[in-house]
This record gives sequence, structure tokens and C-alpha cells, in this order.
Amino acid sequence: MRIAITARHLKLTPAIRTYVEEKFQKAQRYFNHIVWTQVVLSVEKRNHEAEVVVHASRQTFRALGKGADLYAAIDLASDKIDSQLKKYKERLKDRHRAEEPEIVSALPAEAAGSIRFSVIKQVPMRPMTREEAAAQMDALGYTFWMFQDQGSKHVQVIFRRLDDSYGLLQPVKWNGK
Repeated sequence: MRIAITARHLKLTPAIRTYVEEKFQKAQRYFNHIVWTQVVLSVEKRNHEAEVVVHASRQTFRALGKGADLYAAIDLASDKIDSQLKKYKERLKDRHRAEEPEIVSALPAEAAGSIRFSVIKQVPMRPMTREEAAAQMDALGYTFWMFQDQGSKHVQVIFRRLDDSYGLLQPVKWNGK
């Protein structure tokens, strides 16, 4: 991560530079997609300000810290940026969590209570031909395999019959009758 430091109305000493770099290198721990950080330090009379802009992939964060001295302003801005990065990272985690799909039973309500359903395996589907699906099913040792047909882009299920031939389930629209 690249850190650009700008000082307004003050001299940027090596001690201040290393302090700023140490504080904002910590941001990498919370969110590792940071491209670069821009820090503007300024002093006007007795007001010390540290403005921080963090450029991450698809997101920009900004924080302003004001304090009695420059180090306090830097600390405040660093804490604000850290909390923004933590919150954004949590939001990304929540968005990418896989929710368990609800399974609707076609059985009557009395019989549905005695049968328990659970998601056994979630498989990413890629378009493939019937032959590829049969080969993958045999390689994994399964008796059926769900795949997306390369030509029609529909989800289909291939299965092995008792006479060692293959069967194919294709979706069709239900007319409601």
C-alpha cells in the first residue's frame, strides 16, 4: 500500500512521517484490498487536523480527525478509518454468506413433519455437455448429477438406471393442469 503524506502550514518531520505510516499500515490488517492512502496534515492556529482518504477496490473511505496536537488528530483519524474498514468488511462477509435454501416438501402436511431435509452438498454449476456430466458423475461415484446444459443453458439431471444406461431429467413449463 502506498501512503502519500501532505503537510499544510507545518514541516513534515521524519518522526511524524513514520508515525503516520505505522498508524495507517495497520489498516491493511482489517482490509487487504487497499490501493493507496492519502493523508493531509494541517495546522491553523491551535487546531491540528489530519484528513485521511483511503482508496480501496470499489470503495473510498474518508475520515477527519481534529485534536489539540498533531499526534492526537492522527490517532483519531486512524481510529475512524479502522472502524469504517471493519464495518465495510463485515458488510462484505454478510453479503457473501451462503444462505441455506428453503426446501418445500410436496408431501401432505402430516407426512412432512416426520421427514427431515437438509442440504447435503452445494455444487457450483458450469455449462457442460451430457457426456461430460456423465463422465463427472462416474468419476465421483454418484448415481445422479445435476448440471447446466451447454446448449440450452437449462438445469438438467443425469442419472444411472438399473440396466447401467443413463436417464436424463429435463425441465419443462408446468401448465397448471
